[in-house]
Amino acid sequence: METKNEDSHTPAQGFEDEKVEETIPLEESKKTRRCKCYPPRGKLNEFITFVVLLAFLWIVIWSYVGKEVYPGGSLFGMLVIFNFALLGGRLIQFIKIPSVPPLPPLLGMLLAGFVVRNTPIIRDYAQISQVWSSYLRNTALTIILVRAGLGLDPQALEKLKGVCLRLSIGPCCIEACSAAIFSHFIMKFPWLWGFLLGFVLGAVSPAVVVPAMLMLQEQGYGVKKGIPTLLIAASSFDDILAITGFNSFLSITFTAAPVYKNIFRGVYEAVIGVTGGILMGYFIRYFPSNDQTTLAWKRAFLLLGSSITAVIGSSRLGLHGSGGLGAIVLTFVSSLGWKDEKKERVQQIVANLWIIFQPLLFGLVGAEVSVANLESNTIGICVATLGLSLLVRIIVTFLLVSFTGFSFKEKVFVALSWIPKATVQAVLGPLALEESRSKNLPQFEAYAKNVMTMAFLAILITAPNGALLIGLVGPKALSLDSPEEA
Repeated sequence: METKNEDSHTPAQGFEDEKVEETIPLEESKKTRRCKCYPPRGKLNEFITFVVLLAFLWIVIWSYVGKEVYPGGSLFGMLVIFNFALLGGRLIQFIKIPSVPPLPPLLGMLLAGFVVRNTPIIRDYAQISQVWSSYLRNTALTIILVRAGLGLDPQALEKLKGVCLRLSIGPCCIEACSAAIFSHFIMKFPWLWGFLLGFVLGAVSPAVVVPAMLMLQEQGYGVKKGIPTLLIAASSFDDILAITGFNSFLSITFTAAPVYKNIFRGVYEAVIGVTGGILMGYFIRYFPSNDQTTLAWKRAFLLLGSSITAVIGSSRLGLHGSGGLGAIVLTFVSSLGWKDEKKERVQQIVANLWIIFQPLLFGLVGAEVSVANLESNTIGICVATLGLSLLVRIIVTFLLVSFTGFSFKEKVFVALSWIPKATVQAVLGPLALEESRSKNLPQFEAYAKNVMTMAFLAILITAPNGALLIGLVGPKALSLDSPEEA
């Protein structure tokens, strides 16, 4: 019986021992779980990851180029301007006014570059060579041209071809001529430099106009008469004309040949650009074929690669008027044969690339303007020339849309919408200064610096004011229609 009792007691005792053995690790695991530290998540994790990625990027680049990534090197300066420009663009986005389109981030990027250049300690370390700056701006110009070519809507152009053509050509040419006249008498510019300046100022900015028009179109303002569509389409043509005119006068200004030879050369370069663009455009339309994988990426790479080759390669060959025109033509011709959804994928890839180059472009332009090098009366005469040219542009734009069936308020709105300047001015503004430095023509540097100062002031004054005017005047001047009527 005792054995039996012992036997009966043993399993119970064993069970209790087993239970104790199980509870001890459980309690220890709870303590361990309380003491264990988990890695951060959310915004903190994102920030740490971003910092580490930047650090590794810096180390990888240092492995290739060495001292260029140290303070004072071009890559270090580019990184400083890029980050300052990004910060400036983000800060501008915090300024919000009810019922008004948001201020364009490019304004903050421009001011950030200006701060970098004119803050002594930062300026000493954030320096970029002229060669690097030139290539970066030319690449940004190429992306602008590709986006303009992809943004051209053949159906909208067919529907509004008469008024679109007038609005694309008239204001740009008239403002270029008026700026040439005013700069000649106010700023004492030679006539060629006056027209070169005029085509810098003559371009409207799609970066400001297009988002504002899309916002009005989504709300149903002016949709029935197609006013937002008209302005979006015309802004691309306006830029093409300004870039072509500028390149022609840049070639004439820096060439010692007679004027008639320069005019013939300009026509010759335009023919080369259009012909090359059509041929390359038809090639990209059919190669790669629709049955291939990663089709959008291949098309985007071919578009950007051929356009960059056209813009930078033509400049290296001395054919300044061919590159930009060729890039626009090849982009437009190739996209005509693509389906809408596939075209939109290519547009998205190019737009993502623009996110990187936009801060660099406007930051570099802002960094070219030095307060120390500005003469006391320079800003005053630049603002006077810009103001008079803008006044002429507004009046001419109003007259050109007077026979289109628009009401008086709608004509006023279209005229005021044609004020903003930004992207083309940022690209073209420094080119004359680069050309005078590369060809060692110090007698032209004073004019070139004034051209760049005018470009800077044009962006600073017209971009925010233009966006505000569109947002304030649009809902009051345009009829409220259904968005489906577009």
